[in-house]
Amino acid sequence: MLSYVIFTVTLCGIYALLALSLNLAWGGVGLVNLGLSGFYAVGAYASAIATGAGAPVLIGWAAAIVAGAVAGLAVTLATVRLRDDYLAIVTLGFSEVIRLVALNERWLTRGADGISGIRAPLKGVLGVQGFALFYLAVVFVVVGLVWLLLRRLDGSPYGRAMKAIREDQQLAVFAGKPVLRFKVQAFALSAGIAALAGALYAHFQSYISPDQFQPLITIYIFLAVTAGGVGRPSGAVLGAYALVVFLEATRFAAEVLPGLQPVQVAAVREMMVGAALLLVLHLRPSGLLAEQMPRAGGQAQGVRRQCRDRP
Repeated sequence: MLSYVIFTVTLCGIYALLALSLNLAWGGVGLVNLGLSGFYAVGAYASAIATGAGAPVLIGWAAAIVAGAVAGLAVTLATVRLRDDYLAIVTLGFSEVIRLVALNERWLTRGADGISGIRAPLKGVLGVQGFALFYLAVVFVVVGLVWLLLRRLDGSPYGRAMKAIREDQQLAVFAGKPVLRFKVQAFALSAGIAALAGALYAHFQSYISPDQFQPLITIYIFLAVTAGGVGRPSGAVLGAYALVVFLEATRFAAEVLPGLQPVQVAAVREMMVGAALLLVLHLRPSGLLAEQMPRAGGQAQGVRRQCRDRP
């Protein structure tokens, strides 16, 4: 039972990284990334291949971040002349391309057999249970650092400029903001975080295969960010943890229903997830932790106060 709880909480942390990644692009500059599972897979395979070639695990994680960021740059630059909604279509196609490459390029990814024996840091020293607790702590620290980084970014002038682009792109252009640069940078950073989540998953499971990176992961992360609160890093983390816990709870709830086949149990679980999301959005339309935008009135009063104080 303890092993199951540790596994679930670790998976919560990995999904929290994916939610932070999506929240940066979608909640930050308004870019919809339907290919999140593709960047997740890029990070997992990049780290697995790098460490399989003899690189340390930390170098593998760094390689995953770089590979994800480069892939994000390629995707955004390829759609630079298209409207933002086309980016969503391109990212969806990108995730499917990554899955097909992983499935067919056996010389690199071992195809449908997947890559096994991925290095698990200190597992031989700590043992199975000790490694699980150690890795849970590592994931928790990584999530905390990324959350802190994005929270500080959110409250900085750079973050406020991103929110201005999300709310009114034309007005941001009129104000002199380099909209394209902000979008490319935000999407690349978002893709790098998603790839880091994939690397953490690969070294936790010690095995990856193409069927572990289905588009359903992207749907789950969108549900997590929507329920937690779009545009707020804390909401993304809360939504991810709540989603994984609820998914595991539905596993037990659906199995007690009599007369259902395994396929029907899976369908019931998806229905329960959808119903829970509808209930959350009905009660809290802006999510569990709604985004707190600065009030223009307070800013205007501050400006007027500064004017009065001038000699």
